[in-house]
Amino acid sequence: MGNDAQDETRDPGSGRQQDGTVIRAITENDITAWDRALVHGFLRPYVEDGSEYRLLTLEPGRTLGAFDAGRCVATFRSFDTELTVPGGATVEADAVTAVTVSATHRRRGLLSSMMTRDLAAAHERGTPVAILIAAEYNIYGRFGFGPATRGHGWNIDLLRAGGLRQGLAVPHGGRIDFATMDEVRRIGPDLHDRWRRARPGAIDRSELWWRLTTGDLKAPGREWKQPFVAVHRDADGAVTGLVTYRVDDHWDGGYPDCTLTVGDFLALDGATAVALWRFVFSVDWVRRVVVGNIGVDDPLPLLLAEPRAATPGPDNVDFTWLRVLDVEAAFAARTYGAPGRVVLDVTDPAGYADGRWALEVAADGTGRCTATTDEPDLALGASQLGSLYLGGETVPRLAAASLVTELRPGAAAAADLLLRTPLAAWNPDGF
Repeated sequence: MGNDAQDETRDPGSGRQQDGTVIRAITENDITAWDRALVHGFLRPYVEDGSEYRLLTLEPGRTLGAFDAGRCVATFRSFDTELTVPGGATVEADAVTAVTVSATHRRRGLLSSMMTRDLAAAHERGTPVAILIAAEYNIYGRFGFGPATRGHGWNIDLLRAGGLRQGLAVPHGGRIDFATMDEVRRIGPDLHDRWRRARPGAIDRSELWWRLTTGDLKAPGREWKQPFVAVHRDADGAVTGLVTYRVDDHWDGGYPDCTLTVGDFLALDGATAVALWRFVFSVDWVRRVVVGNIGVDDPLPLLLAEPRAATPGPDNVDFTWLRVLDVEAAFAARTYGAPGRVVLDVTDPAGYADGRWALEVAADGTGRCTATTDEPDLALGASQLGSLYLGGETVPRLAAASLVTELRPGAAAAADLLLRTPLAAWNPDGF
């Protein structure tokens, strides 16, 4: 995401900055300059013109650039995506991406102006939340975003693991076959749509996503290598899961010593997951399996005969950040863990979530969050509200870190009962 950690607000939301730099929505005529600025902003060498690819993502009014004397010096893009919330409903999210400010133009208010403009437009459209992936932790809290999902991975030594535990159920009559990239483009979207609606934090995948992932389209400056794709079908032939992976070809003399790295892993039920993992762990010559990103609550280690053979991966960090733009719409969309009522006093300098809100949950798990003048139970900022929305963070933990203030004894535990979710929020997809 963004790289302007010390950006100062000068003239938020306006087109022209005090130094004469102009922020505006770009057109097709600007795409080459915008592409070059984006690559430079992410500290990558500009090895090829990506204009043709960038045009595929150009959405009028949603792709912004800052221009100084005709040169593009900052970039920003947003698009609409569906975000699954606890309970299986979806809300529209303003997905913010491609945020850069050139090293020559830091601390001039460019990020603040672009973000202010985009969030205001999203709020005006009625979008309940905004999301992004933060390259640096300390940038986006001041815009009301908070970490809402985490990435998690495992490194598994197969010799120590001893395979999966005996007796685990697999689908009766199911089968696993390899799929071509053409087949993945046909069957993948429907499988993912069915999977994502059961996982809070997941977002939808566009046609462009599937084309990039299967090599039908090349992103500028990025190398694509074809993965293996194994697809699971049940006894009736319906697709219930898939796994993508790559294997490095490494030998210790005459002894195979290969590592299999899992990319995508989608399973609609536990039995399908067991079947796919059993397949992965049976690939010849493989001695280690690296699972780069999977749900933090995934039971994979407990499926092993020796769970200690799975050690945490290096990228177990915050991933999706979320900002609430419409409190009532966002909290009415999700379901809750227990009936009850808690009053939140939210501080939001931008105003979108600012105020006192009563979160009320019925016995059936439905809830609403409405403005109130009642005495508050908890005080928090907009960033913390974003962290709690999907259930990816707990109220007691934020309170222990002095990020939430408990104004009524026991309120943190009570609120946590309301906000708890059966599945941890997880988003496997960058954007």
